[in-house]
Amino acid sequence: MKKFLAEGFGTMFLVLLACGSAVLAGPQIGVLGIGLCFGLVLFGLCYCIGNISGCHVNPAVSFAVWLNGGMSGRDFVGYVISQLIGAAVGAGFLYWFVNMAPGFNFGGITGSNILATNVLQTGATPGMALLMEILFTFFFVMVILGATDPKRGFGKFAGAAIGLALGLVNIVGIPVDNCSVNPARSFGPALFSPDAWGDFWIMVVGPLAGAVLAVLAWKAVAASRANIE
Repeated sequence: MKKFLAEGFGTMFLVLLACGSAVLAGPQIGVLGIGLCFGLVLFGLCYCIGNISGCHVNPAVSFAVWLNGGMSGRDFVGYVISQLIGAAVGAGFLYWFVNMAPGFNFGGITGSNILATNVLQTGATPGMALLMEILFTFFFVMVILGATDPKRGFGKFAGAAIGLALGLVNIVGIPVDNCSVNPARSFGPALFSPDAWGDFWIMVVGPLAGAVLAVLAWKAVAASRANIE
């Protein structure tokens, strides 16, 4: 139960603080600042709940860990449910903020509304966004698998690598669809933004497909390294 609570609280804070950076301070900090906030929040969470749940806070990451043999199917389902609930609560707090102060200068890189939903930005196509989500999640999950590998990982520095990776993909991906690489991060804000559901499938299919590719690639890389050693 502790690991499920950790995933729920962790995902809540990821949405509240990272998406909140766009909602509350988007015009001031821009894409670079928002991307850094995503990375910094995950960086902090890795060292807060990493030793409890592994700090997945992302169904695509949990999917990859399950595929890689790192968790049971029952735990996988529990993690995803906890992450979705946490994301909904975090987005609910943001929605509360917005309605408490309608005169505040909300906005920034937020799409069709002010909750930082994952929607296609001007000129972006579904195919472009889907390919980006697949490739960026592939990269992000590969970093996680490598950084946390018990034999070849970064040990206590894993959180730094993972946080930097999330920040990087957000800085590059926000102009396309506000960057998801995390179905839970997309799910929470979408609950309060009906316009976001049209693009939501991209934020599920892309990250899950990217996670599969990352697991396959990591297994191949790890096996090759083991043969060399």
